[in-house]
Amino acid sequence: MSRRRRRNDWIPGAVITIIVIMLSVVFMGLLAMTKMVPTIYMLIIGIVLAVIAAIIWLLVWHTRYTGRFIGGTVLAVIMIAILAFGGFYINKTRSAISNISGETTEVTQMAVYVKNDDAADSVEATAGYTYGILSSLDRENTDGAVAHLNSEFGTEVQTKEYAGLTELADGILNGEVNAMLLNSGYLSVYEDMDGYTDFSTKIKEVGTVDVESTIQSAEESTPIEPITTANGGKVYTIYLSGIDTRGEMTAKSRSDVNIIATVNTDTHEILLVSTPRDYFVPLSISGGAPDKLTHAGIYGIDVCMDTLGMLYDIDINYYFRINFGGFVKVIDALGGITVNSDYDFDSKNILGYHFNKGENYLNGEQALIFARERYAFQEGDRQRGKNQMEVIRGVVKKALSPEILTSYSSILSSLDGCFGTNITYEEIAQILQQQLTNGGDWTIVSYSVNGTGATEKPYSMSQKAYVMVPDYNTVDKAKSLMEKVRNGEVVTQEEADAPVGSTSESTDTQSVTEPGTVAAETATNADGTAADGATTDGAAATDGTATDTITQQ
Repeated sequence: MSRRRRRNDWIPGAVITIIVIMLSVVFMGLLAMTKMVPTIYMLIIGIVLAVIAAIIWLLVWHTRYTGRFIGGTVLAVIMIAILAFGGFYINKTRSAISNISGETTEVTQMAVYVKNDDAADSVEATAGYTYGILSSLDRENTDGAVAHLNSEFGTEVQTKEYAGLTELADGILNGEVNAMLLNSGYLSVYEDMDGYTDFSTKIKEVGTVDVESTIQSAEESTPIEPITTANGGKVYTIYLSGIDTRGEMTAKSRSDVNIIATVNTDTHEILLVSTPRDYFVPLSISGGAPDKLTHAGIYGIDVCMDTLGMLYDIDINYYFRINFGGFVKVIDALGGITVNSDYDFDSKNILGYHFNKGENYLNGEQALIFARERYAFQEGDRQRGKNQMEVIRGVVKKALSPEILTSYSSILSSLDGCFGTNITYEEIAQILQQQLTNGGDWTIVSYSVNGTGATEKPYSMSQKAYVMVPDYNTVDKAKSLMEKVRNGEVVTQEEADAPVGSTSESTDTQSVTEPGTVAAETATNADGTAADGATTDGAAATDGTATDTITQQ
């Protein structure tokens, strides 16, 4: 019996070693499935795990060597814990990236609105109503929603067509129609129209009809692939969009952030080009009629990409968008970011926030306010674009820092439902693999195109409104900078900041000033002072000092 026990003394050690080996195999399998780790790293990790498993076996192979067995068991427990937690986070990483990548569909929320005093409280309650609809704008989505209502009600709904948004609003307010069927993205457009800024307070939404569409650029017949460099790297042209909503990622909405990122993985350079939301340019679907760039988002992310592609004569192969709710979550998960402000200013969009000239350490909500503010600046939306690029710079810097390891789990959790991109999982994995292989810091250069303020009638509006007519000298410079980055040439921030020699480079030449900005609120005398005695040299009064933190009042 004693001899049989001695013969079986190896079994506990064998069981422990087998468990470690099995978990190591599973761990390596999960790591391989991510496609993010270079082959050489996989080999090194595999060898390390094999060596540790061998050491554990040498320590626990026989229970009669009590001290060695206990030491080997402790080591095995530690390895099992590491492999289990590591496998969990590897799988969580793969799942998080999969959830945000490869987006192919988009939803247009066609809302049914009635007057506030209407008894209807659901779409079903509006059966038998006459619906006001737009005759030409967004007609495909309108027809899709009408077809859905016909099917739901079992009868053909009555509609009355209106030429524009103001006519449609008047129609429901005057009782010509009982309800209106409208892309919910247009509701924010009314806020920029004289006489209709409070229109949304006079109506109520009783429900929505979701019309799903496939995201497809105008280049659908020839899919646009990233450029492969001579050294095997890639050049990506990515449209970064911040959508004007805190709702669903796939819902169409005005694009409040319009930035083109040109990324060269060989040179580790990122060029960010910001285009003001009020830029007055033809949309890809407007038949040559110019519109505010922000309105392109109402018609879909593909329209945004194609419109900017037309402006800069480029192929935009990818997009990456974030809603404002997600913006806050991600930055909070990162533990905040550091941004550099050109000015000392108080937020006019949301009162109670002050930002110092120089460095400011911001949490998610503060960063959102910083990125959305435009009324405090003489340059208005152009300065906002610069601030948005500064926030992106801060996010990238923080994401590439060792500090990210302490909040990795919360960052992964924050991604779900906040981001959306058509970049495939495989492409993201390849980018991460290349970063692990080559390492190194990234250089981020930013540039904002400029224009002249004017009052014009945009394609999506029924009346004239403030727009920014492009200064094509700055557009041409943006094209040149993009081309240099694509070709692997080094672009410096000093080069981007250098004037282009155009008179409209100075915001003082704007014939019409963006409403609500410092320039609009301050009348300038011939001596360069405001009527109230204040200077007008910057976006806001500044004492020229810089501090490290934001002061919240």
